[in-house]
Amino acid sequence: MKLMRERLGENLFLALLKIMENIVTYRAEYLWIDGTEPTAEIRSKTKILADGDEPGIWGYDGSSTNQATGDNSDVVLKPVFQCPDPIRGGDNILVMCETFLTDQETPHPTNTRALARAAEEKYGDQDPWFGLEQEYTMIDPGTGWPAGFPPNGFPAPQGPYYCGVGALKIHGRAAVERHTTLCIDAGLKISGTNAEVMPGQWEFQIGPAGTVEVGDHLWIARYLLYRVGEEHNVEISIEAKPMKGDWNGAGMHTNFSTQAMREGFDAITAACESLGAPGVPEKHLAGYGVGIEDRLTGEHETQRYDQFSYGVSDRGASIRIPWQVSQDQKGYIEDRRPNANADPYVVAALMTETVGAALA
Repeated sequence: MKLMRERLGENLFLALLKIMENIVTYRAEYLWIDGTEPTAEIRSKTKILADGDEPGIWGYDGSSTNQATGDNSDVVLKPVFQCPDPIRGGDNILVMCETFLTDQETPHPTNTRALARAAEEKYGDQDPWFGLEQEYTMIDPGTGWPAGFPPNGFPAPQGPYYCGVGALKIHGRAAVERHTTLCIDAGLKISGTNAEVMPGQWEFQIGPAGTVEVGDHLWIARYLLYRVGEEHNVEISIEAKPMKGDWNGAGMHTNFSTQAMREGFDAITAACESLGAPGVPEKHLAGYGVGIEDRLTGEHETQRYDQFSYGVSDRGASIRIPWQVSQDQKGYIEDRRPNANADPYVVAALMTETVGAALA
């Protein structure tokens, strides 16, 4: 600083210092989906921008995210959605990005948002809506067991924990409330939360939202959930079957409708039939997350992974038609098969493509 003062002269140095003091900056947290297998994860890094500057194309080392080799390591980030950063506050933002090869035109092979974009471009005229129910489990990093489980032991059997109240039934509510507030402040389409069947297991819902939008909002909500886990010193797990034995797994039940389904029951039936057509269940299950066989056992409110069924008010079916939908003869369906660790872009793309083709 002294050398700069001497080289510039006192007046020019003071003028430059005044300009620098008046420059306002903000932080843009770039988010993207990595190439981790078998379950992709969200990554982030921070860019400091001058007030008035928009977050532009950036990049990162794909060899450190399972998306490139060291001799050709660059992966391009293209901002596609942004919202307020509710953790930092102020003018700071979160920036959801798609990943591209360095030609800036070819989506990276792990860019699943591109699949959702393609599905929406093809069948968006049917106005598909999604509501995703993201279940997750809070893990005590000291014991490695879900919150509420005694070290190396088990709590009372499941039953009183679902939507429960009280210190003996509920564990982690402060983190849930913090996460909910952050999602609201970010402008995400969070529509509810509840305690789930196993201690330490919770759920939040995103929607209604479109094919691409629901993935954007859910991935950012996951990011905020992991950040809340850092604050409360709990690990957030979206594993499909975090506890073996007589405990419910963790899913991402997918509520879905098109305009035709919201107007008549024939479209509801046609949607269910299309999801059970030859070869379709296998295609969907391949994109519904890791650990399908462990979770979809035919028990704990699931249909078996190798069977397909649909029915009114049946939580043991692959596809549940809510009783109100049956009564109103219009509405939506719930695909109960996706795992908690499924990629929402992939799930939304599959549902939009399959049902969209059937109703076209």
